[in-house]
Amino acid sequence: MMNENNDQPELPAFVYLPCTTHVQDPADAVVEFRRVADDRLALMTYSSLDQLKSCCGDQQPWLGVPTSVLEHLHQAQPYDLVLVDVVIPEELRAVPQNPQPRHTTA
Repeated sequence: MMNENNDQPELPAFVYLPCTTHVQDPADAVVEFRRVADDRLALMTYSSLDQLKSCCGDQQPWLGVPTSVLEHLHQAQPYDLVLVDVVIPEELRAVPQNPQPRHTTA
């Protein structure tokens, strides 16, 4: 679903973001970004934890955040677009080095 004001999709009030590693403290989480075919930097978001696991794999570290946090994330790490519920091919999925807790919520 697209927002009337721009090309960005409408997002739920809470989203799940893939991260680079599992962490105990949400403040230590590092969000994973992806480059798309035209070299833009994309923030991957998932509408539910089930969607994240289905699209990224069961071992994908993640961070659950209110959508309002995305503006702060953009200020810290500018990105070009937001993608929602995109399937990551298995060969491109990250395998976490520290498969400890499988969730983090900010």
